[in-house]
Amino acid sequence: MSGSPLRLVIFDVDGTLVDSQADILGAMDLAFAGEGMVTPPRAQVLGVVGLSLDVLMRELVPQADAGTRDRLVQGYKDAYMALRAEQGGVVSSPFYAGARETLEALHAQPGILLGMATGKSRRGLDKLIEAHGLDGMFVTQQVADFHPSKPHPAMLLEALRETGVAPRDAVMVGDTSFDMEMARAAGITGIGVSWGYHDTVRLTAAQHLLERFEALPALLEKIWGGVKV
Repeated sequence: MSGSPLRLVIFDVDGTLVDSQADILGAMDLAFAGEGMVTPPRAQVLGVVGLSLDVLMRELVPQADAGTRDRLVQGYKDAYMALRAEQGGVVSSPFYAGARETLEALHAQPGILLGMATGKSRRGLDKLIEAHGLDGMFVTQQVADFHPSKPHPAMLLEALRETGVAPRDAVMVGDTSFDMEMARAAGITGIGVSWGYHDTVRLTAAQHLLERFEALPALLEKIWGGVKV
């Protein structure tokens, strides 16, 4: 890619790179049980994954008071960390098929930068990166601690600022409508994936749809006008 501008591929995490639904659902059960409440249905919980936890809880239990929601958020965080510590991050949040191989192939390209934009906390993302041995792979990592919740474009705008990459040279890869709406708001090409927590019919803001992780490099070549990836 000599002479070409730097390109930035930003990934969502849960539901896109790794499948964390067992721990997400388990932690949610423990958090709600701790408040003597019934956990919302599985589809409803997975439907809001990707939002920051405070926003997520408002979506799940709008009738609850702020104090209850705050306790649910903390209960969820504590339970999630405990479940992951019990099993280890590789088991609790396994890569989707083809994810690691595709990341390594893209990372090996000198003109491509990799980033993350996730509803996870800094602590949670650090644990995931450590568990999967991903240190040094993602040059920009945007987490929920420092930004408004998706679909606000703040995470992506900061990723562009940190890397110096223009919006036209960046893509956002994610599984939820929140990811795709965030990409659109930031002026970045949105690539929806079919294997995550939102049905593809919800990904109306996506400009492309990916059925297999291994197909991402060829799609990037198409998006960037034949540039070899």
